[in-house]
Amino acid sequence: MITRRKLLKAGAATGLAYGFGGLAAPAIAQGAKIKLGYVSPQTGPLASFGESDAYNIASFLATEAGKNFEIIVKDSQSNPNRAADVAKELILSDEINLMLVASTPENTNPVATTCEAEGIPCISTKAPWQPWFIGQQGNPGDPQSWKPFDFAYHYFWGLEDVVAVFTNMWAQLDTNKKVGGLFPNDADGNAWGDPNVGLKPGLAQAGFELLDPGRYQNLTDDFTAQVNAFKDGQCDIITGVVIPPDFTTFWNQAKQQGFNPKAVTVAKAILFPQSVETLGPAGHNLSSEVWWSAQHPFKSSLTGQSAGELAADFTDKTGRPWTQPIGFIHSLFEMATNVMGRVDDVTDAEAVAAAIASSKVDTIVGRVEWNGQGVPPFAAKNVTKTPLVGGQWRRKDDGTFDLVIVDNKTAPNIPTAGTMEALA
Repeated sequence: MITRRKLLKAGAATGLAYGFGGLAAPAIAQGAKIKLGYVSPQTGPLASFGESDAYNIASFLATEAGKNFEIIVKDSQSNPNRAADVAKELILSDEINLMLVASTPENTNPVATTCEAEGIPCISTKAPWQPWFIGQQGNPGDPQSWKPFDFAYHYFWGLEDVVAVFTNMWAQLDTNKKVGGLFPNDADGNAWGDPNVGLKPGLAQAGFELLDPGRYQNLTDDFTAQVNAFKDGQCDIITGVVIPPDFTTFWNQAKQQGFNPKAVTVAKAILFPQSVETLGPAGHNLSSEVWWSAQHPFKSSLTGQSAGELAADFTDKTGRPWTQPIGFIHSLFEMATNVMGRVDDVTDAEAVAAAIASSKVDTIVGRVEWNGQGVPPFAAKNVTKTPLVGGQWRRKDDGTFDLVIVDNKTAPNIPTAGTMEALA
């Protein structure tokens, strides 16, 4: 198979005089810019994850380091097949030097898989590591067949972390420890709902019983079967990994059908203020994982901004409240700058991949270093973890919401601002 990487070997570029903050100057054609590909769900049901992209990209290009880069953005339209197609366009037509991708396995996985097949280095984030790593394997159900990647590298948290965060939050409440699960038929849902490597074993170990009524299709308009299953199972708690429009449908129908659990803690769906604002009073005290906030104690290696300063700058420039993806998308450009500043030839894909693997970067989301810490041996080469805490949405008098961190046992350096409250 002739890949882009093999073709590049015949046309190595020649030197130049750019340097990044004292790092080694990369060698590309004189006056050329380093090409970054970026695949994002700009439209479709995952568009909330890409809301800060325009801000992040403009901010990066305005930095001194950013002047050395060209960023080519493609919209995946929240569709895995489209994500794979545009990734291939970026590699073959746009001839990028490095791929960046984020925003759920539906977006990260097809892009990373395409990069691996074409021999192009890829850095990804904003997807739990199990659906990212296992979901790309030829046989996800056979751990013996799983293989590491040569060009795809990922940083984020894992299902073990979300289990710890969720159960720590629930332990603050008086419940019967019966948990109903909402798991769609997609990469995330199949990973989270897997009885062997998903939430179930970890919840059981923490003393919680998971009721899984089975998979449903994304963008369904009727959750009656799930609501009835949870009512019959006397579930005090609801969890899952749900796209935003589906959670709105589920929660509205649950309330209409008289189902009132004590806690609803779901991933993906209620990460964003606009997602809970659409629910009105019914959004009060919904809870979720928190992977980044204005209170996180980290600084950008690119701009020196604190998390709070970055969040405030976003609000100042856009007029919108900060959201969790801001920090992680910013960190992708921190990683690109650091990695490309440590290679002699940015067109040498193996050298770029090696530079990614040897990264030790203190970013706006924490330390990114592929050292195997806290990750099983099979994923240690390609996965490094970032911290996770738990938060709850509190509705204010004006109808807007604040995300309050209520549990930090998994990352004590990230401060809490309250304790868990039961749903009314």
